[in-house]
Amino acid sequence: MTDDDEAAPENPARTGAFYGRRKGKPLRKGHAHLVETLLPSLSLDLGQPAPADLRALFSVPVDDVWMESGFGGGEHLLNLAEANPGIGLIGAEPFVNGMAKLLAIIDARPDLARRIRLHAADAVPLLDWLPEASLGRFYLLYPDPWPKTRHWKRRFVGEDNLARLARVLRPEAEFRFASDWAPYVDWTLQRVPEHTGFRWLAETSQDWKQPWAGWPGTRYEAKALREGRVPAYLRFRRA
Repeated sequence: MTDDDEAAPENPARTGAFYGRRKGKPLRKGHAHLVETLLPSLSLDLGQPAPADLRALFSVPVDDVWMESGFGGGEHLLNLAEANPGIGLIGAEPFVNGMAKLLAIIDARPDLARRIRLHAADAVPLLDWLPEASLGRFYLLYPDPWPKTRHWKRRFVGEDNLARLARVLRPEAEFRFASDWAPYVDWTLQRVPEHTGFRWLAETSQDWKQPWAGWPGTRYEAKALREGRVPAYLRFRRA
């Protein structure tokens, strides 16, 4: 997600996607250049078969591969890269302005580019492209809550996508979810534990009221707290 309130929304009924917009403010010249030049070198080619072992996607050895869907401006994804030097990361983000912000940082940190691969579109085709049991962790942080009843079917957490996650996450891998929208938290807690592929890891209320270890904070979390909303942090383990 992004909190760029000046972005013009796309028509969700027309796009059929789990996000609401692709573009916001016009990109600065330098950012537009990075989208044209750097992004292709980091983008996954879904027109080719995925490698059986996703670690082959990266130009340096990695121990495991994690994915974040809808990374916004990329702050959390970059923190993961810095804090976990043995992990290869895949990030999906359809919002062009958010992708450009991440590319600007990667451009100044070529060491990170060796362990990050990107998908500038909806995460669903990417999940379908990934091999079975190929991810060690999946993050969905502050996704669009689609608060209107007629849009609930566009929430990312649903039967079809949970089946996708169950397919690509290996046994004991984690699905981590954070949101400041209480109805969407409830929605998620109703649906994920009901899926035979996942188990909620909370044992006490603090397990979902407090961020997991290593949580760096995000722009969206800060905005939610300023506006009086209380985030929840959910961890589910693949059975």
